[in-house]
Amino acid sequence: MAQRPTLAAIRERTYKRRDAWWTVWLVDPLASRLVWLVAPWRWVTPNRLTFGAFLVGLGSAACFWQQDYTWLLAGAVLYHLSFVLDCMDGKIARLNGTGSLFGTWLDYVFDRLRVLACAIGLFGGQYLRTEDAIYPVLATLVIFVDMFRYLNALQMSKVKLTMKDRLLAAAEAAGTANPTYVEESDEEAPAYPDADPAQAAVDVHGDFRTRFSLFVRIRNFLLRQRIRAHVFSGIEFMMFVFIIGPVIGQIVATTIVSSVLLLAFEALLVFKLWTTTKTFNRRLAKLENAAPALV
Repeated sequence: MAQRPTLAAIRERTYKRRDAWWTVWLVDPLASRLVWLVAPWRWVTPNRLTFGAFLVGLGSAACFWQQDYTWLLAGAVLYHLSFVLDCMDGKIARLNGTGSLFGTWLDYVFDRLRVLACAIGLFGGQYLRTEDAIYPVLATLVIFVDMFRYLNALQMSKVKLTMKDRLLAAAEAAGTANPTYVEESDEEAPAYPDADPAQAAVDVHGDFRTRFSLFVRIRNFLLRQRIRAHVFSGIEFMMFVFIIGPVIGQIVATTIVSSVLLLAFEALLVFKLWTTTKTFNRRLAKLENAAPALV
């Protein structure tokens, strides 16, 4: 059996720089201790944890299907446990260096299938109990919102990566020595000097930081707690729908409020991306115009 790492080492090597507040406060403390327990056991692999999380998620869906409050409470507990196991797979992968591209795909697919199964179990069970048409509507809403936020995140990541690559290429063509792309989460990013782009870091987020300084200060405060500024993300959405709603006995209200909040925060991300692309166009044009003069 391999040597067991310390909790401090697990936190340092497996905690993400920023994460959802639900994960930071309610999952990481438990998941890190479970990782400490199982880390020496080589048969505990990321893919097996992913599969185990999916099976527990199916158990949650089966409990939800039973309809009454005791079963709803059991389903909520199992859903949280499923998410803890789902977080453990990434931690084990980072800790032991056992991650894989296939594991990334598997984690994504099983996450979506778990949401689908739990939505059918929760809202289907409540429909059988009440015959209220609101529940099939809410099931459709939850599945749609979950898929939308994932597709939105994937496309925004592609756009950001494209902007980064094109700006760095333009900066190199303009003669910038070792150009550095300033990430949006940098707390004290250097200003972009309009007079001499060849001596500047490549910064496409400066205008946003200037125009929305209060948001940036709040974001930086949250980042120091490892909490991302997108405070109602897909994680909080799923936890509110499949844990908070069943526990407090307010499935309909919690689902509607959670869906509105998630879509509102997604709209903010889209707005932020739009402002960033406007800045990107100006920065790119300036760098491209500077390149011929240096030839």
